[in-house]
This record gives sequence, C-alpha cells and structure tokens, in this order.
Amino acid sequence: MDQTSDCIVVGAGPAGLTAAIFLARFRRNVTLLDGGESRASLIPRSHNHPAFPDGIGGPDLLARMREQLSRFGVEPRRAAARTAKVLADGRIAVGTEGGTLLTRQLILATGIRDRLPDLPDAVARVREGIIRQCPICDAYEVIDRRIAVLGHAGCAIGEALFLRGYTADLTLVTLTPVELPADQREMLDHAGVRIEARPVRRIEAGGDVGVVLHFGDGSEAQFDAAYAGFGNDPQTLLARELGLPLSPDGRIETDARQRTGLPGVWAAGDVVTGLNQIAVAMAQAEVAATDIHNRLRIAEGRALAP
Repeated sequence: MDQTSDCIVVGAGPAGLTAAIFLARFRRNVTLLDGGESRASLIPRSHNHPAFPDGIGGPDLLARMREQLSRFGVEPRRAAARTAKVLADGRIAVGTEGGTLLTRQLILATGIRDRLPDLPDAVARVREGIIRQCPICDAYEVIDRRIAVLGHAGCAIGEALFLRGYTADLTLVTLTPVELPADQREMLDHAGVRIEARPVRRIEAGGDVGVVLHFGDGSEAQFDAAYAGFGNDPQTLLARELGLPLSPDGRIETDARQRTGLPGVWAAGDVVTGLNQIAVAMAQAEVAATDIHNRLRIAEGRALAP
C-alpha cells in the first residue's frame, strides 16, 4: 500500500483533471488515477466551451490540462481503479491492478460511457465527427442542415425533437424496423420528423456531403450530420461498491458541495446527475476540491469551523 494521500481522484477527464489541478495548487498530496477512458478524448471539436470561440478538440483540451497539472509536479497515474472500500480507521482503500492506494478523501470523476450503434468502427466514427454525440455542444453549427438521428428509444426521439429547434430537415433512423408508440410517433409527425426504418449496414464520411448511410438493400442516403441517440451508462462500479445513493438515472447523488452520502467521498462530472457539459464538470470539480481543502484546514486548526 502506498502512503496515504490527502485525496485520490478517480478519472482523468475534465472533472478529474480540474480537481487535481485545484488540489495541487492548494499544496495537497493528490493522486490522479487515469483509466484511459475519458469521454472527452472522443470529442473531435467542442464548439460551446467558453473561451474557445473556434472550438477545441477533446484531446487538445485534455493535453492542455495535463500540462497545467504537471507544472505543479503531479502526473496522472495510468491505472484503473477496480475496487474501493472504507477501512476501520476511516481511510479509503482504492484497489488498482498495480496495488492498493490509501486516502482520507476520494473524488469519483468516473464519467459515463455513451452507447453507440452496432455498426462497424463506431468509435472511430465518433472520433472523426461522423457520428455526433452532443447536440447541446454543436447543433448550432448545423442550423438548417439535413440531420439524421440514429436510434429508436426515447432518448433518440427526445434528441430529434431537441434538434427540431435548429433545423426542419430531420430523419429518425431507427436502424431496424420497429413500431414506435403512438404518442411518440404523433409527436414526431407534428414536428415534421421523418422516420427511416430500413436496416443500416454502415456509416461513413461522404466527401463533400457530411455523412452517408448505407442500407442493407444496397441503397444509401446522404446527410450533413448524424447524431447517436442511444443513451449512456454511468460508470458507477466504485460508487456501488461503497454503497453510495444513486439517482433514478443511475448516477451518483451529491449535495451542493459535491459530497456524496458517504463521508470522505465526493463526486463530480458526468457521473453526477445533471448536465453533461465540460464546463459543468469543471465547476463541480472545483467545488469538490475546495471543500476538501477547507475540510483539511479545519482538521489542521487553520480555519474557522463552519
């Protein structure tokens, strides 16, 4: 077991890196665990992140944050957290493939994992921007363009209706024949959203046209952009091991200071119920890191008790 750190941060996406930067600047002993699965690493370009009027790619943003963190002498530890438990003395043991780490405070910034269509090279298509994941991030850039939304569950229908505020040329591509509930079909009809139920064989870049969908019957359709509407899975393995309360959508519940239902454990970013946005994740991480620092200062007799 490593020496006990002031805080272990699990997850090296925007939330985890922000928390580590703040804790390092507070001169705290922080360990950042990077499982190598940051959702932000898949973003080809985010157009709505404040201070970047031309947008910024997810890998570029993460690289900048890593560089900033390194200036305080902290490097992410490339290791996935596999287990977590509270010991009898109140410390938290975090198990990795390389051993067990100990801490007094833990921040879970484990994020979510987007579900993707069962199509060849789906992850690569996300990285290339051929399949988009976040209309909040970039729907403004496709105003009045021809858009496809992939999927047929409620999340896909909700995404199509959201995008209706940006364009009237919308097609819900169900990927396979499916009978939609009457009320949902009525809403789509009222919004002018077409429904395409032919099986899709593959999706690829279309040269001058943004996206080409190839159907199983050999035909194809061209769109300016395609959005995936399959939902996501919160990464809550450690939260469930620790017995943390989860919300109905499966994410970690926190209070206004990002504290969970277990003393010594905070959570921030997409794994927390709320808006899945980089700026939100960063803000939550700042709140959590500052709360941890203040808690430690009180224990050290260097701050007034609240």
